[in-house]
Amino acid sequence: MDLIRAFLVLWITVILFIHNMGNVEAARYHHSRKHKKVSSAPAETPDPQDPSPPSNSPTVPSDPYPYDPGNSTSDCVFDVRSFGAVGDGSADDTAAFRAAWKAACAVDSGVVLAPENYCFKITSTIFSGPCKPGLVFQVDGTLMPPDGPDSWPKADSRKQWLVFYRLDQMTFNGTGIIEGNGEQWWDLPCKPHRGPDGKTSPGPCDSPAMIRFFMSSNVEVSGLRIQNSPQFHMKFDGCEGVLINKLSISSPKLSPNTDGIHIENTKSVGIYDSMISNGDDCISIGPGCANVDIEGVTCGPSHGISIGSLGVHNSQACVSNLTVRNAIIKESDNGLRIKTWQGGTGSVAGLNFENIQMENVRNCIIIDQYYCLSKECLNQTSAVHVNDVSYRNIKGTYDVRTPPIHFACSDTVACTNITLSEVELFPHEGELLDDPFCWNAYGNQETLTIPPINCLRDGEPETVLEPSAYECT
Repeated sequence: MDLIRAFLVLWITVILFIHNMGNVEAARYHHSRKHKKVSSAPAETPDPQDPSPPSNSPTVPSDPYPYDPGNSTSDCVFDVRSFGAVGDGSADDTAAFRAAWKAACAVDSGVVLAPENYCFKITSTIFSGPCKPGLVFQVDGTLMPPDGPDSWPKADSRKQWLVFYRLDQMTFNGTGIIEGNGEQWWDLPCKPHRGPDGKTSPGPCDSPAMIRFFMSSNVEVSGLRIQNSPQFHMKFDGCEGVLINKLSISSPKLSPNTDGIHIENTKSVGIYDSMISNGDDCISIGPGCANVDIEGVTCGPSHGISIGSLGVHNSQACVSNLTVRNAIIKESDNGLRIKTWQGGTGSVAGLNFENIQMENVRNCIIIDQYYCLSKECLNQTSAVHVNDVSYRNIKGTYDVRTPPIHFACSDTVACTNITLSEVELFPHEGELLDDPFCWNAYGNQETLTIPPINCLRDGEPETVLEPSAYECT
């Protein structure tokens, strides 16, 4: 077991030991343990309909226990059929799910159960807390929204479908399918692939993110199959203590804006042993994220694992302490990408990419500090500082249409402390490209790189400031 996982296991063990010093209700959890309650109510009460990030987030992450499916006789299991759900794929089961949620929320270790062999349709819903600890939302059947924009209730938000808000120690799991019915949303005239040369056409463009956790702590999502989202499959905003494990996320390669997992203003995140294929970023890391551990993930086709974009509209953005290990990225437009806008401030620091297998990937390793969605972006002097980024044991094949290594750093705020070790990338088809691109990038090569990279500068730039100058406030 590597050092980080060993530390996490030791840390969780200590927390659980402390939490179990008091009374324990053995029938509630797998391990006959009960966590100490951590308040999930923030100092302010933001509107869960508002997708803007919160200014603060809960603290003290812990690992919530999942519901034991074998405990089917528990009086804390609230089958949605008992609340009037039909589960035929046509009837509106929203009211039944809301009633089951309300009942489960009021008891320790309550379980909202959507059983197998049923297809439940519900409209845009916010499942709110605070709730009693140990709440489980278990989907063993199929759960889906209305089919497309024309079927979407006019009174419902078109920005999101399922929202879990102000929760602590909650698990979303099961053996079932969360079906997004996204095809009609992807074909809205405003989508980039609809117009000539990638230009959009006028008209409504809001498309719902499929699953959103907002202002919540100590949450786990595991085992589910999540597919065909109208927009992002999963979003985590203003959360702390997130465990994502053994998910399957999929949508077609050309489905627009269908990021697999997106996190922002979220800390202490583990994403493990999951398969993601979609039409945009496999995993995207937005501003305000720290202590993120990603391991055993397979991406592709996708746009790779992306940090950013950061610093849009001259904003401040910080991302720190992120590790990606033992991952596969295949048939993707990008591999490991850091993208920032000119004019931003803040920093990206402490990123480690290790043991990554590339299979026919464009831009296998890329830092782009000139990110822009049009040709009208102006050059600006301020930038998000990229510092202390390591790439170790990155091997495989690349698409020869673009160089496999690309470091385009700000003219005025150089990228610093970039480390390359055992980077060996060969063309998937065609001839080896031996012209990796670097601009104002500083670092070192611990071993020779394939293809050779001679443009990385040694030492430190003359104008570099102390790291504290780039810290977020």
